[in-house]
This record gives sequence, structure tokens and C-alpha cells, in this order.
Amino acid sequence: MGDLFLVRHGETAWSRSGRHTGSTDVPLTEHGRDEARRLVPLIRSHRIGAAFASPSQRARETAELIGLHEVRVDPDLREWDYGGYEGVTTVEIQRERPDWFLFTDGVAPGPPEHPGESPEQVGERADRMLAKVDAALANTEGCVVLVAHGHFLRVLTARWLGLPPAAGAHFQLATGTLCRLGTEHARPVIAAWNVRPGS
Repeated sequence: MGDLFLVRHGETAWSRSGRHTGSTDVPLTEHGRDEARRLVPLIRSHRIGAAFASPSQRARETAELIGLHEVRVDPDLREWDYGGYEGVTTVEIQRERPDWFLFTDGVAPGPPEHPGESPEQVGERADRMLAKVDAALANTEGCVVLVAHGHFLRVLTARWLGLPPAAGAHFQLATGTLCRLGTEHARPVIAAWNVRPGS
């Protein structure tokens, strides 16, 4: 079976400023588009059997810019629902909650259409997505690529490794980077992390 490649979308104005960007459909910056284009050689050097992307425009455009075709848009790849913390930075949140930490505390409740998610709820989505990845890997030749978001992909990585969702805190993930999850001796491993061309 092939490996699982994770691509975090390129930079947006909100990711640059540290604002939590869940449901807000913020576009890529020009720098973010350049980040995505620089990943093309890394993607082309592998046989891609299946590709999935988050519904957000920043993820879909990144998938297009890195040269993926026949990408399946999957709502399970959307970013963490930040609820009442949508558009707010960690520094701003910690003025009122000094010990707040996303991966253990979750978010403040938001409006009915975006009530917010706990780490465990994000972990459940990650598990559903990994089941789809397993099916794709079993039914295609080559690797599977997921184009999505920083916090969600960190939780997904934790679940790939059999760790609780909160363990995603240990995997810092920059915009416009490629990660590779695989196996060694039939055990899940991180084969590469935060890769950019030339790094």
C-alpha cells in the first residue's frame, strides 16, 4: 500500500495573523499561492492514487495549484469548528482565559450553525477520514493525498498514530507544507513532516 500525504493549504491573511479560521472561507494570499506552487515537484515525484480536499476555497485552490486532478471534496476534512473563537487569536483568548489551550480545552460555544467542536469531536471526524483513506489505499495503486487545515491535520496525525486527539498539539504544522504518514514494520509512523522543496 502507498503512504498518506498531508498538505496544509497555503497562507491566508487570517493564518498569517494567527486568527482561528474554521468556517470563514478566507482565500489564499499571493504568498500562499506561491507556497502551494512550490510543492508541485514534491507531489509529482510520487504516484497519486486518490486525492481528497476540504470544501474550503483555500484548500481546493491549493489542491489545484499543486496539480491534483479528480479531487474528492469531503466535509470531514473541514477545519476545527472554533465556535465562539472564530476569527479570534490565541493571544486574545488568553487575555480572558490565561491557561486556555485548544487541544485540551476546546472552544467557546458559537452560533447554532457553528456551535464549536471539542477535541474528541474533531478526533471522530479524523477517524472517519482515516477509514476513507484506508479504503482508498486498499483499492488504488499509489499514495493518497489530503489537502486540508493545520489543526485538523494535526489531530488526524495523532489518530493515525493511535494517540488521543489532544496529542495533535505536538505536531506543529506550517502553511504550504507536505507531510508523509506511512508504516514501518506494520506500525504507523511519521515519515516526513513540514516539508518544503529544498528543506
